[in-house]
Amino acid sequence: MIRTATFGLCLLFCSVAYAEDKIGVIAPLSGSFARLGTQLLDGATIAVATNKNGQTISIVSADDKCDAAGGAAAATQMVQANVMIVVGFLCTESLEAALPILSQKGIPVITPAIRSRTLTELRTEQPYPVFRIAPSDRNEAEETGDILAERWRSVPFAIIDDGTIFGRELASGVRARLEEKGLKPVFADTYRPGLDNQNALVGRLKRADATQVFVGGERDDVAAIGRSAVALGYPLVIASGEALNATGNGLAIGTLMIAPREPQLLESARNAKNAIELAGKVPEGYTLPAYAAVEVAIQVLTMAQSQAGSLSELLRKNVFDTALGSIQFNTTGERVADTYRLQKYDGSQFVLEIN
Repeated sequence: MIRTATFGLCLLFCSVAYAEDKIGVIAPLSGSFARLGTQLLDGATIAVATNKNGQTISIVSADDKCDAAGGAAAATQMVQANVMIVVGFLCTESLEAALPILSQKGIPVITPAIRSRTLTELRTEQPYPVFRIAPSDRNEAEETGDILAERWRSVPFAIIDDGTIFGRELASGVRARLEEKGLKPVFADTYRPGLDNQNALVGRLKRADATQVFVGGERDDVAAIGRSAVALGYPLVIASGEALNATGNGLAIGTLMIAPREPQLLESARNAKNAIELAGKVPEGYTLPAYAAVEVAIQVLTMAQSQAGSLSELLRKNVFDTALGSIQFNTTGERVADTYRLQKYDGSQFVLEIN
């Protein structure tokens, strides 16, 4: 009888140890966002192919078409395929539709792209099992404020925005963080975006004696402010956020950007970058973030063999080594990280500055 029970236990635990774990990948694989979705799928697939943890893991992919109907259909496909965890989503609409379906089955989601909590998440008391690789908007404002506080503690500075939701929220978040540290701007205003000439704005900054300014706005506006400062002979240090990574008009030399480093430039991404290139792909866009997201998924599946708790619980209490560096999540699934860096434009590219 003991022998029979032991054999039964072996069947149970051996099947768990050697069963094939399935990781779902949901992304827009058709339509106007297909190129980005393909980057995500490529990164995920290559991460599984280079996995050295010993598990047998396969990828199940689904096209969410970047809309709500596609998100719900893709989530249902994942449930039917018995995936353990899902990586992906570039579009908020599809994630919102998928979450109730995946959450009901206890399937966590790791997204390399969507930063802010969706309306679906905000409306529920219990947090959905969504884990974000990209830093949240709140992290951006707080880390930007921390960096500027060290640099601008003894200089007169201004904070301006372009009046858009994004620009206004970023500028107000940075201002709030600076004021928490006892620093107040000598000038704050909303400017008119899209102008080739920002002489009037720079004139107001000069009259306020602001020698530094943080801009919550787009790259072309930052470029226009820089041109006007040069034209007026006013030595103005201009800082902004990740919007400066966009293509657009040339920036003034010395313009500051506070943003995460591009993934392909990280030392921690070297092996992943090599693996992606060996697979004949380009490590661009969402390829490396998706690779890192799958690294997290593989590691948490490994941890589940020896640690008690659901996958969501394990994701919240562990630290994961990835191509994007160490990744840790808080109780709401946001990444806990010091990811923003001060970078200076040298006339052709942004280079790291010492914060």
